[in-house]
Amino acid sequence: MAIDPWLFHPDAIDPATRAANETLEKMLAQMPPLTSQTPQQIRAARAGGQGTFGAIVRLPHAQTRAIRGPAGEIPLRIIKPKGDARGVYLHIHGGGHTLGSEDMMDPALDALANRASAVVVSVGYRLAPENPYPAGPDDCEAAALWLAEHARREFGSDRLVIGGESAGAHLSAVTLIRLRDRHGATPFRAANLVYGVYDLTFTPSVRNWGERVLVLSTPIIHWFSDFFVPDRARRGDPDISPLYANLRGLPPALFSVGTLDPLIDDSLFMASRWCAAGNRADLAIYPGGVHGFNLLPFPLAEAANRRCEAFVAEVLASGV
Repeated sequence: MAIDPWLFHPDAIDPATRAANETLEKMLAQMPPLTSQTPQQIRAARAGGQGTFGAIVRLPHAQTRAIRGPAGEIPLRIIKPKGDARGVYLHIHGGGHTLGSEDMMDPALDALANRASAVVVSVGYRLAPENPYPAGPDDCEAAALWLAEHARREFGSDRLVIGGESAGAHLSAVTLIRLRDRHGATPFRAANLVYGVYDLTFTPSVRNWGERVLVLSTPIIHWFSDFFVPDRARRGDPDISPLYANLRGLPPALFSVGTLDPLIDDSLFMASRWCAAGNRADLAIYPGGVHGFNLLPFPLAEAANRRCEAFVAEVLASGV
C-alpha cells in the first residue's frame, strides 16, 4: 500500500483548509474545554444548538422507529433516497462512544442516501458513561443482525454496507468481526470507515499529539476512553481494539482520515492490517483535515464526502 509523503507536508494543505482550521481552532479556544464538562452537559448544549458544528437539523422526511435490543429498544433513524434504492447503508454515529445520536446527521445522511441510492439506517446505540462497554457494541451488533434479516422485506434490498465516523467507524469494524465470529455471518458488502479509532491502548499519533485542540487532543481522547472502557487493562482486547483482531474475510473498506487528526495512525495501521489480511483496503488521506473535517463547510469536506458516497454507490451498483 503506497502512501505519498507529500500528503503530510505542510505545503500540501490548501489555503481554504488552512483558513478553516484557523477559524475552528480560535472558536474552540473560546469554548469551555470538553474535559471540564460532563457528557450530560455537552449533550444538552448540543441539543440546544450550541455544539461545535452548530444547530441540529432534523429533516421532516426522516423517520424514527425502534427495534428490540439486548437491553430494551434501539432507535433507528431511517432516510430514504428520492429514487429507487439499490441497497441499505447501516450508519453508526460518532461521539467518542459518549456523545451523539442517530438523528444528529440528517443532512449528511440525506446526501449520501441520494448520491448512493441507498436507504440509510442510523443506529441510536447506548452511550457511556451511563452504559460503558459492551453496551454500545452490543446494540450495534443487534441492529446489524436485525438489518441482515429484515432489509429485503423492510427496504426492498439485502445489499448492505456499514459505516460511520470516529467511534462509529470503530463500532462498524467491531460489528463486522462479531458477526463473522459469533454468528458466522458476512452480510455486509463493504465498510465506509471515516477517521476511526481502532486501538484504545493508543497509537503513537494519539500519544504524541499533546494538548493542542483541533476537535480532539490527547487529553480529550483519554477522557472519552475512560468513559467507554474504565478498566484500562482491558483495552487491548480485540473486541475493544479491533486493530488486534483477526481481520480475515472482511469486506472491502474505504478508510478516510485527515493529516491533522490525532487518530491518523489508527487509519494508517488499520488499513494496512486490513490489506495484509487479504481484504481490499482503500486509503484516502486529506492534507490538513482535522478530526470531523468532513462535517465542515469547505472544499476538503466536499471532496471527502463525495468519495465516500461514490464508494458506497459503487459497491451497491456492482454487487462487489
